[in-house]
Amino acid sequence: MANAQAIITRPAVVRHRAFTAERLRFGYSLLAPAVVYMAVLVGVPFFFSLYLALSDASVGGTTANYVGLSNFVAVLQDGTIQQALRNTIVFTVVAGIFKGVLGTLLAFLLIQEVRGKKLIRSLVVIPWTLPVAISALAWKWMYDPQFSAINYVGTRLHLIQGWPNWLGDSFLAPVAVISVNVWRGFPFAAIVLMAGMSAVPLELLDAGKVDGANFFLRYRYIVIPVIAPILLVGLLFDTVFTLSDISIVYLLTLGGPMGATEILPTKALEIGIQAGALGRGASISLLLFPILLPVVYVLLRNLRRRETL
Repeated sequence: MANAQAIITRPAVVRHRAFTAERLRFGYSLLAPAVVYMAVLVGVPFFFSLYLALSDASVGGTTANYVGLSNFVAVLQDGTIQQALRNTIVFTVVAGIFKGVLGTLLAFLLIQEVRGKKLIRSLVVIPWTLPVAISALAWKWMYDPQFSAINYVGTRLHLIQGWPNWLGDSFLAPVAVISVNVWRGFPFAAIVLMAGMSAVPLELLDAGKVDGANFFLRYRYIVIPVIAPILLVGLLFDTVFTLSDISIVYLLTLGGPMGATEILPTKALEIGIQAGALGRGASISLLLFPILLPVVYVLLRNLRRRETL
């Protein structure tokens, strides 16, 4: 009897294993293009940068000798690079806070039922869709020390005293650069939040109103828990974009005045490309990795934890 049962169940087990193996092959075939894409466009440049950072490679040199961690030691002991590191962290944190606040306010406005809602949404995303070179050069003209449109309007409305040099002052230049980054980035935050808010069930909001919860309590205990995965993904993308945003700083100030707006990407460009020290420049660019790694880990861990709840 046992032998008969084994004969009957064995083909079923074999078919199940074959079906499972076929599903795995199909799944891996679908993932293969993404894996190849990441390996070629992300993995190869990363390991090549690591190779350069551990060598004395230069633009004019024909060979690259292994120097260990000496490039990283020299970089961390450089006062200008320490200032660029501080500017990078401040730039990312301050810009992220303002983009989060403005994006939330704009998202609440965009979900309202008003006439011309589609046109308003199309106009709102223009700063984010414009090429960064065009928008940065337009802002550079508005910050111009002689023909500044911001100073002209501000002085006429008595909002600005004098005629400040926005890009030439060590305090105003970081404010100007962060403002442009926020102007470009907060529509993206608003679109992400608006997409998440549209997924919040109206029954939950109505139940909160019936229970006497005001707007802030409904947002804190109903909206945020529902859209938390979308918030975390949006925050992750925004952090990566802001940390690696070299275009705005390069086009507006080139890192000046006196390094007030210098960030790690512009410093890596200056030393690695313009000065020709490829190894030292690669080590500067890799300083972004230990900054991004804990941020990505915490965000992805919280996202995974929420998915398993």
